[in-house]
Amino acid sequence: MAAVDDEYGARPKVKEVPEEEGRAISEKTEEEKRALAEISSELDQYLDIPLTVSTELGRTKTTVRELLKYNAGTVIPLNKLVGEPMEIFINGMLTARGEVVVVNERFGIRVTDVIDPMDLIRQQS
Repeated sequence: MAAVDDEYGARPKVKEVPEEEGRAISEKTEEEKRALAEISSELDQYLDIPLTVSTELGRTKTTVRELLKYNAGTVIPLNKLVGEPMEIFINGMLTARGEVVVVNERFGIRVTDVIDPMDLIRQQS
């Protein structure tokens, strides 16, 4: 490959790598590929584990007396504000937050914030 001068007449500098070093670089790449393939196959056994993903619209506290007054049409005020991020739980553990969306006439959650995995680990200990 011939060197081409740039607009200022300078030739780009290309670092030449000794053949042995070039071979070592490609061997590392192959070694890394094998390691990634091994990790991928090990992770594959975990990919089909079922998880329960849930979110909560809001909460409120009430008394039995108030609860017994509920009937069709009763509106129960909740603690969440309109537009406030919803919490997303995986197997009961808070893992993310998001906003409510409608997809094909069904509710969904668009993830806007994912909880730092280290914070999740700290929660468990």
